[in-house]
Amino acid sequence: MVRKNQSTAVEFLLLGLVGQSKEEEVIFGMFLWMYLVTISGNLLIILAISCDPHLHTPMYFFLANLSSVDICFSSVTVPKALVNHVLGIKTISYTECMIQIYFFITFINMDSFLLSVMAYDRYVAICHPLHYTMMMRPRLCVLLVAISWAITNLHALLHTLLMVRLTFCSHNAVHHFFCDPYPILKLSCSDTFINDITAFTVGGLTSITPFTCITVSYAYILSNVLKFPSIQGIRKALSTCGSHLTVVSLFYGAILGVYMHPSSTYSIQDTVATAFFTVVTPMVNPFIYSLRNHDVKGALRKLVCMRFVSSRFYN
Repeated sequence: MVRKNQSTAVEFLLLGLVGQSKEEEVIFGMFLWMYLVTISGNLLIILAISCDPHLHTPMYFFLANLSSVDICFSSVTVPKALVNHVLGIKTISYTECMIQIYFFITFINMDSFLLSVMAYDRYVAICHPLHYTMMMRPRLCVLLVAISWAITNLHALLHTLLMVRLTFCSHNAVHHFFCDPYPILKLSCSDTFINDITAFTVGGLTSITPFTCITVSYAYILSNVLKFPSIQGIRKALSTCGSHLTVVSLFYGAILGVYMHPSSTYSIQDTVATAFFTVVTPMVNPFIYSLRNHDVKGALRKLVCMRFVSSRFYN
């Protein structure tokens, strides 16, 4: 990759997760299947929540937003990888790469913020049930989501602007299937000290703050639940948190290990972990929430029955 001046457009070579053609065919099939499942599963969750008046509550409002973000999150990276494989090319333009980085950072942080807001919602529902309606007003729910969008977009813009100022020299091969910020930083022949410091400070703050909110919320939930007089009451209270805790564990289990160290130490293990929370986590989230939630399962059954009856009527 030759860069004649700072404004010259360049390309990056996306090598993918493996180098063998047979293995690439398998990866392509898996990615295509998981992407289709991600889109259909999350769309079903959104439709079920929209069509069932019983699910028009703060908890399911946040869940619908999470499903929307998961669709966007997967759509930022996977379609480009699939198209490149079909066309037999592995390149991505400099502009496309920077756009991909911007939206990748936006949606990954939005996932994190929504999970923290959902944890707060569960805290209010379990610890302050009598004041739940007053505390979780619709206006507050919309405001929490809007603030999350504002913070995540500003954070993504900061990192993208810092990335754009860098110079990229002759080596342009990225051992990934998309423009992950850390592998791209490793290709720069400029000093990335400011980028690394920003990732540790601002990036760490936007990641650790939601995680801290989740931890504190569940600490209060646990202390409150242990005061319940019966095991059945404890089980009922914790059952509403099981799905959310599972999603949080999957999401943060991968993300904290990948981005909480300097970009120079990014390895193939980090690439696999990134693929996990980029492709797998958005796919399994709808199943986790639907399989463990009686209300969502009931809404999905109603939705399927309505579609079946309408199709039979028109036929």
